[in-house]
Amino acid sequence: MTQFMQVFTALVLAAFAAYAGAWYIGSIESNFALLLSLATAITGAFWLAEQCYFLPWRRRAAQALPDVTQALQGVTQALPGSTQALPGAQHGAGMAGEPGAAEAVRKARERLLMQPWWLDWTAGLFPVIAAVFFLRSFLVEPFKIPSGSMIPTLLVGDLILVNKFTYGIRLPVINTRITAGNPPARGDVMVFRYPPQPSQDYIKRVVGVPGDEVAYINKRLTINGQVIETKALPDFLEEDAMRYFPQWEERLGAESHRLLNNPDAPAFVQGASHFAYRENCRYSVEGVVCKVPQGHYFMMGDNRDNSLDSRYWGFVPEGNIVGKAFFVWMNFGNLGRIGPFH
Repeated sequence: MTQFMQVFTALVLAAFAAYAGAWYIGSIESNFALLLSLATAITGAFWLAEQCYFLPWRRRAAQALPDVTQALQGVTQALPGSTQALPGAQHGAGMAGEPGAAEAVRKARERLLMQPWWLDWTAGLFPVIAAVFFLRSFLVEPFKIPSGSMIPTLLVGDLILVNKFTYGIRLPVINTRITAGNPPARGDVMVFRYPPQPSQDYIKRVVGVPGDEVAYINKRLTINGQVIETKALPDFLEEDAMRYFPQWEERLGAESHRLLNNPDAPAFVQGASHFAYRENCRYSVEGVVCKVPQGHYFMMGDNRDNSLDSRYWGFVPEGNIVGKAFFVWMNFGNLGRIGPFH
């Protein structure tokens, strides 16, 4: 049984290592939620087997060790002409109750109770993996900002936290919602599964909720016929490009936020794909007007002229929602970035 478990554990660990290696070199698409779920289930099964079978077995064997030692010592002494003793029984300490033999029994008991390597690397890791699984799946999940589509709110390299329960708790991997939560509101910064490629996570701002008519015409945002007013702010220095960009303040919900919008950039949307409910959108040289279908959301980046968003690939289904982004917990290049954002 023990030999089988060693081989089985080695194969499982090798499979995880192979998956991680293929993920790292880009041979397969990453699915960390699936990997973490499998790791939790497998280590949990080993932990349960350890608690219910392997650990009780080792304890029984350790408790029986003194009796076995005494029995073997008695057999050895009963042999005609025998002068042998068990290890540690030299110099008159041959009985299990004597100091030398007692020390040998103690060490043997410790070895018996010691968790073997294949349980160390499975059952031993289960509490840590289970805690990470629970936190990441149901409370908060960390993300790294990979692009500049949300500048100036979020910068490349920001490490952010995403609230996983505000919009309702969802089961990992299948992303099925199990609690109601609050619906996304205009102005929320939301992480979601990219509709054309759901294995990728995107982050944008909610601009339109179900039933809204969103118009982005001549670089001005209108929702349900009401123009969203903006206020000019000092130009924003984009340090990577070493250029200044026109910066504005806009209010979509309870909180205002900053955005970049160059009035001289073209207004038309070039290269819009054929997405679901595309018939709800009207494109022209002046921009786009879309009616948001039920159960979907219209998303835009705060860097309006450099964001691949709902203007190009369409609406975000409710089932693609991951959570609400709310906090920058680290930026190794700029510690001043740490803090909440809107």
